Amino acid sequence: MVLEQPLRSFFMQLAKNKSLNKAAKKWGLKFGASQVVAGQTLEAAMENVRKLNADGLCCTLDHLGEFVSEKEEASEATRACIDILKAINSTGANCNLSLKLTQLGLDIDKDFCLANMRRICEVAKSYERFIRIDMEDYSHCEQTLQLLSTLRQDYDNVGTVIQAYLHRAKEDVESLKGVPLRLVKGAYKESVSVAYQDKPTIDKNFLEIIYLHLDNGSYTAIATHDHRIIDQVKEYARESDIPRAQFEFQMLYGFRKNLQKELVKEGYKVRVYVPFGTDWFGYFMRRLAERPQNIAFAIRGFISK
Repeated sequence: MVLEQPLRSFFMQLAKNKSLNKAAKKWGLKFGASQVVAGQTLEAAMENVRKLNADGLCCTLDHLGEFVSEKEEASEATRACIDILKAINSTGANCNLSLKLTQLGLDIDKDFCLANMRRICEVAKSYERFIRIDMEDYSHCEQTLQLLSTLRQDYDNVGTVIQAYLHRAKEDVESLKGVPLRLVKGAYKESVSVAYQDKPTIDKNFLEIIYLHLDNGSYTAIATHDHRIIDQVKEYARESDIPRAQFEFQMLYGFRKNLQKELVKEGYKVRVYVPFGTDWFGYFMRRLAERPQNIAFAIRGFISK
């Protein structure tokens, strides 16, 4: 599509607009966002987790928010993460926690962020729950991996995400042998100096890092809605005698629901990434930027009002 790249750039710019993000917190879920964001409250999100679990799907909850600039805001986000873990534990939900380090103060003070992460990891450990550190834009990549390395010295219930469009992806996967990773194509707009720009190259690298982590005997979460990628991973796992217990497929809440259920019926583990909260605008804009087809969500949202 001729307009695909301009549209992607447009929505990525909107995602970073602080004024729009601030205003969106007052709007409530608009423009079709309720189709991909599981509510604004923890209670609403947990109800959606319950429904997904009933369909045989695992979940990971994400309290939306990123790039905070005040310590109190980061401390509040830390408390929210702990509240999520408590809710998961009290209900017995089949669910883990995903979070972003910039929401916990990485841009304010690295040691402050690390202390917040330790609080969260300690609670998660006591409940035997896993914490996934989401990978953000390239400027935070090295800091994220350094902080993960520090946390892994004391906690084995924490992992992160590697983005296939980054030139450094293979090297990072190799260095993280044994660490549970979520492998993705990548959703941020990055320069050609650090990231591949064309889909065929990104897809090729995506498959290569998936196979690399599987061959290393490491637990691998393959996060994609691309059925062609999924089929190739299934075939590779069969041919390489990789047990299904060593990997899972992950998809976003609201996307490819039928495919999620089909995979479960086939005996594969599928985890749904369930975002919620009032800070939904940046997340939603990135989903629109990823694929032009996703704009249909926004159009339906406008029409329904």
